[in-house]
Amino acid sequence: MGDGTVGVVRFELLGPLRALRDGVEVPLGPPKQRAVLAVLLLQEGRPLSYDGLVEAVWGGAPPVHVRNLVQKYVSGLRRALGDDVSLEWTGAGYRLTGAVVGDLTERRLLVDEALAARDSGDVQRAVELAGRAEELWRGDFAEGLRAPWLAAERMRWTEKRLTVLEARLEGEIALGRSFAYVHELVRLVATHPLRERLVELLMLALCRLGRPSDALMAYEGVRRRLAESMGADPGPALRSLHGRVLRQDPELLPSPAMPVG
Repeated sequence: MGDGTVGVVRFELLGPLRALRDGVEVPLGPPKQRAVLAVLLLQEGRPLSYDGLVEAVWGGAPPVHVRNLVQKYVSGLRRALGDDVSLEWTGAGYRLTGAVVGDLTERRLLVDEALAARDSGDVQRAVELAGRAEELWRGDFAEGLRAPWLAAERMRWTEKRLTVLEARLEGEIALGRSFAYVHELVRLVATHPLRERLVELLMLALCRLGRPSDALMAYEGVRRRLAESMGADPGPALRSLHGRVLRQDPELLPSPAMPVG
């Protein structure tokens, strides 16, 4: 993926923004110019008004010479992208056409296929497809670009990434691979200490490895963090799993492992 096609620019946003022409990265100019491009790419061919573009890139307090900056960056993008992509003013706003964000398109297809495989009961296939979707990420969404609208999109895509990652890890545990992934879950819980679903998966993996006392410690850790940070208790799903561990639910007993890959 990412080799590019003759005469076509491939854009990528699952990490630092980049454009590839025939597999060679295209220089996209200074950070704000790249932010303008990222915002326009995410419109998927819809026009974006001048005011909307300024608000997305600079927020409510743009510099006094912002109109000149917008014109400068649009001109710079036209030179950089050449004839492969059209960036025009339509009267309703700036519109970018002929541009496809390759990694977002590929990820969407992989996730849709993974969901279909899971719904049909093919957990192995679902896990493989979710893993391929994860491999498309090269860093944070539009990493390094500072713009209010992109910051909000970055948060949204972080949530989408974690949701798919959790579904993949749930599948790995169901396939008996807790040993291979328990350390990844420990790292993820440390990175997202208030995310209850990750703690739930960690507890389940630990139980499947015959470590229920460690699972109870994981629960106590998130219970304490939630109380200190938010004055809240764990949610129903996590409390239910905690009760099952205490009752020594037979369904939580170690399961035979399957090979990874």
